[in-house]
Amino acid sequence: MVEPVAPAPRSGARLLLGELRPERRALAGLGLLLAVAVGLPVIAQLLLGAFVDEAGDGATATRLTRLAAVFGILLLAANALRLLVTWLSVRLAWRVGNRLRTDLCRHALALDLSWHGEHRAGEVIERVDGDIEAVTRFTSTAVLEIFGNVAVLLAVAVTALVIEWRVGVVLLATVGVAVGVLVRLRDVAVPSHDHEREVLSHLYGDLEDRLGGLEDLRANGAGGWALDRLHRHSARWWRAARRASLRGEGAYAATAVTFAVGTAATLAASALLVARGQLTLGGALVMFRFVQMVHEPLDRIGEQLNESQKAIAGVQRAARLLGTPIGLRPGARPLPDGPLSLELDDVTLEYQAGTDSGHRALVGVDLTVAPGSSLGVVGRTGSGKTSLGRLVARFWDPTAGTVRVGGVDLRDVDPTSLRSRIAVVTQEVEVLRASVRDNLTMFGTASVDDARLLAVLTDVGLDRWLADLPDGLDTHLDGAEQLSGGEAQLLAFARVLLADPGLVLLDEATSRLDPATEARLTAATRRLREGRTLVVIAHRLTTLDDVDAVAVVDDGRVVEHGHRRVLADDPDSRFARLRAAQLAASVPGAPTEVTP
Repeated sequence: MVEPVAPAPRSGARLLLGELRPERRALAGLGLLLAVAVGLPVIAQLLLGAFVDEAGDGATATRLTRLAAVFGILLLAANALRLLVTWLSVRLAWRVGNRLRTDLCRHALALDLSWHGEHRAGEVIERVDGDIEAVTRFTSTAVLEIFGNVAVLLAVAVTALVIEWRVGVVLLATVGVAVGVLVRLRDVAVPSHDHEREVLSHLYGDLEDRLGGLEDLRANGAGGWALDRLHRHSARWWRAARRASLRGEGAYAATAVTFAVGTAATLAASALLVARGQLTLGGALVMFRFVQMVHEPLDRIGEQLNESQKAIAGVQRAARLLGTPIGLRPGARPLPDGPLSLELDDVTLEYQAGTDSGHRALVGVDLTVAPGSSLGVVGRTGSGKTSLGRLVARFWDPTAGTVRVGGVDLRDVDPTSLRSRIAVVTQEVEVLRASVRDNLTMFGTASVDDARLLAVLTDVGLDRWLADLPDGLDTHLDGAEQLSGGEAQLLAFARVLLADPGLVLLDEATSRLDPATEARLTAATRRLREGRTLVVIAHRLTTLDDVDAVAVVDDGRVVEHGHRRVLADDPDSRFARLRAAQLAASVPGAPTEVTP
């Protein structure tokens, strides 16, 4: 098996900076607008101080009116700019968040089945969507709530130093201590929020598993057990959330205390200097307004602390997912046109290769399927036939040996060519919550007109089903609820015909169907194999009556391979014994155990 390709490890900060790199111009524009939006209120407070001083010195009403008008205009302009910055930052945050989601989805889809077997669907959803939602929610307001308010604090502190350096020093010290407390306590709180998100992903994963098996749980009276698991996971989440909240709120409380002490010191210093005649009344008013301006940004920064911790934890978890090694390396060669040959050359597949718990699913398999021919693969449950199909579809790479399709090693094939030229139909068909047209074309992946869609549905025997739908191809399907099991399988066959691949793999596609529906699928299968290579992994051997050759798999090895008719007519062949055993099992009271 090819060694997993490990992406270069990235921290959460490096990941986020990398996603922000394409937004350099937008960030520069936001920074400029933010600087103006922050500077205008500071200038307005200076005008307010001048208004008070000039009023005390007997300035004319015209002069004071002008000062008041400019003061109002500056504040209105500042609010308008802050609104514009908010709108632009929200758009930027969603662009970055959607790029992150795309990267995470692409990486998760590239990971092999062993990783997905260890991570439930709910966990993956939480990582791809939940974590990135926290990042997007925070970054959409971070420009104003964090960077903007830090800029306000610095602008106020610097201006205060210019007006009266002694008061400015007190104010600057207050800002510095408060920011230091925030940064220090953030480092303490982030791991707690990271742990909370991890626990929450396990809760969602377990809940998704229980909902997926709802019918079995109800039928077997296991509802109490499912509720008990829900309570246990919820309790773990509550404890993790409480710990994270206490640490986050503790940081906010410590900042509030720091600010209260600093505010009192600033106002006391201003009052003392006014009493000594070293600061005008207007200057004291400006200092008072600066104190108010400092209070709000620190409050906002404190309020955003919890969101920042969740966002940082989310980015760190995203970086860990993107750092997960990819076992299936991408190739670059396209598969040839027309029916594709299939060759397995001394193939061995070991799950969890290199570990003590490794299990050999296939050992030394040699198989050849000529272009345009068909092969049936049979064997007992657990014999390895499904593992063989996974190799053909390249859900796994072989631990040893080579799988060639169309004469090309699958490890060298371009992924896009692989998915377009090899089609897989399993017993579990995914019917999307979308229109019939979108279900057939997979939202436009197959570019065909309606006439072609109608012709394909007729070919697989779904023309009557379509005629009964109220809106034809525009009818919205609510998942598989509007289709029987056989109709869902026929819909999957129609997708394959539209894709027109060179090799089709049917993995026990008829194992759960009644004989009448199976007959319809058999007819559709004949249509499907025209001009294509067909590999059928079957449990019911009656579905193999039309294949050219049969391979019997047992204990991970191909123990018999030959022309189907020859093997069926040989009473000593394993295939013939399997057929006889299935026919006998259909008779009430007959034994069902058989050794291939």
